Amino acid sequence: MANVAPIKKEQHQNLKVAAKRTLKHIEGQHIVPVTAPEFAKASNSFPVFIVKDPESGRKRTVAMLGLETGENLFLNGDEWTGLYAPQSVGMVPFSLGLDPEKEKTLTACVDLDSEFVGEDKEMPLFDEAGEPTELLKNIEETLGRLYESEVMTERFIKEMEEANLLEELELVIGFENGEKKKIVGIHTVKEASLRELSDEQVLAFHKRGLFIPIHSMLASMGQLNRLVQLRNQRSDQKVAGVQILPVNK
Repeated sequence: MANVAPIKKEQHQNLKVAAKRTLKHIEGQHIVPVTAPEFAKASNSFPVFIVKDPESGRKRTVAMLGLETGENLFLNGDEWTGLYAPQSVGMVPFSLGLDPEKEKTLTACVDLDSEFVGEDKEMPLFDEAGEPTELLKNIEETLGRLYESEVMTERFIKEMEEANLLEELELVIGFENGEKKKIVGIHTVKEASLRELSDEQVLAFHKRGLFIPIHSMLASMGQLNRLVQLRNQRSDQKVAGVQILPVNK
């Protein structure tokens, strides 16, 4: 269980962070959050989809790291083998949280129970005068940009829904032994619907920069072949292929 606390000089002046951090914390995760501004980079490594939280109904965008729950094909021990690491996972042990001293204000937080945090580590968050180090300043700036990217992503999903551009898919994974498994509950942009946009909509999408994440998301589906390749390198249960099927409601 994480012990997340707002970073405060009074409590954390002697706190330090490990110089070397790994992505071991996502070892058992087959999907991780990714934001719309990251789609272009992420699409070179992973399939990018929109998924729906079964409890809240809220949609979010994710990078797919494996073909089954609990399978991360981009971690080899402590080594990350992807060309790109989504910002959301690279910020650990830091995150944004509410500042208890300022109403409705977000502030930088740290997981005090993280193995990368302690007074015996190498990189201080505050200098001897109690002022934030460049490290802490960079962390705060990066967290701020990540929050802005998350807001942009929520807007992007809303735009896709309002333009009726989303379609639900299921992935049918076929194994060489004849077994089949399905991945359900994922969404992407429907190409056929894109072609039906009015000239006014196309111009508006272009001016708002929406076509970059749209086409990056569509192109990223080709990375399913990469997941198959990585899976077959690791497992005796070989994947023969993956079918991408629309869910007709």
